[in-house]
Amino acid sequence: MTNYQVRTDLALEARESITEADSELRGVRVEEYNREEDDIRVTKVFIDTKNAAKIMGKPVGTYVTMEAPAMLEPDEGYHREISDCLAEELLTMIPNADSEQSVLVVGLGNREVTADALGPQVVDNLFITRHVVREYGKAAYNCSKVNLISSIEPGVMAKTGMETAEIIKGVIHETTPDVLIVVDALAARSTRRLNRTIQITNTGIQPGSGVGNHRNALTRESLGIPVIAIGVPTVVDAATIVGDALEKLLQDDEEFDTMKYMGQHRHAFAELNNMYMTGKDIDAVIKRVSFTVSEGINMALEKGME
Repeated sequence: MTNYQVRTDLALEARESITEADSELRGVRVEEYNREEDDIRVTKVFIDTKNAAKIMGKPVGTYVTMEAPAMLEPDEGYHREISDCLAEELLTMIPNADSEQSVLVVGLGNREVTADALGPQVVDNLFITRHVVREYGKAAYNCSKVNLISSIEPGVMAKTGMETAEIIKGVIHETTPDVLIVVDALAARSTRRLNRTIQITNTGIQPGSGVGNHRNALTRESLGIPVIAIGVPTVVDAATIVGDALEKLLQDDEEFDTMKYMGQHRHAFAELNNMYMTGKDIDAVIKRVSFTVSEGINMALEKGME
């Protein structure tokens, strides 16, 4: 029987699961480095071919994963370092980042569900400039070059009756931004990455995919402009927690394969795939992490302003 596949939005975890299964994986490149002074590990996964994309279950593109073990801690200095690292990586993703551009930031998710409120709360802390520049010009900021930054919180289809993609397409048609930055909560495979990891990708995003609610994709192909997605894993499915517990319980048994065991008992674990778990202090975590992400976006888009 095949190994059990736990749902994840992180390309790094998808790549790790392929490696664990001893499958040959061509068309995927990986670069890793540590910011030792900041205690942040950065892994870049490049999916170069359609065949590799099919195996990985992720579109062709670049995926940057920042792992910050202390991101849960209320250390303002450390969170500032995370924001700085996020800004650096985000600038490498944005086409023509040195040029003046119009940028639309979209905060996906449901504000009333705390674990899904990352996107809306990030939008709350953004430095919005489009309306000021359009009204008073660049002199309002005493700069010769200013990115026009706007934002939207489209909500969820249960409230609006509209697909997120439909709302964003309408806004893009009216405001004609050059770049779209989408922020959303993700699902992880490993509990150790819960609320401690940030993923940035230039492939766009499919809202709700992490918890099985597939909606129309937000990509360059569907929207007509570059789409940069930023996400933080805030939930894991219950099967992941059981798997982690089994692995720790039987860590001394070299022959025990957690994923194989879960695959052999697939029916017993099936119901767990529809249950998602998060930390008990998720309210404080989302507030803290959303500010860190918003600061990273602000720092990236403010660079180049003169």
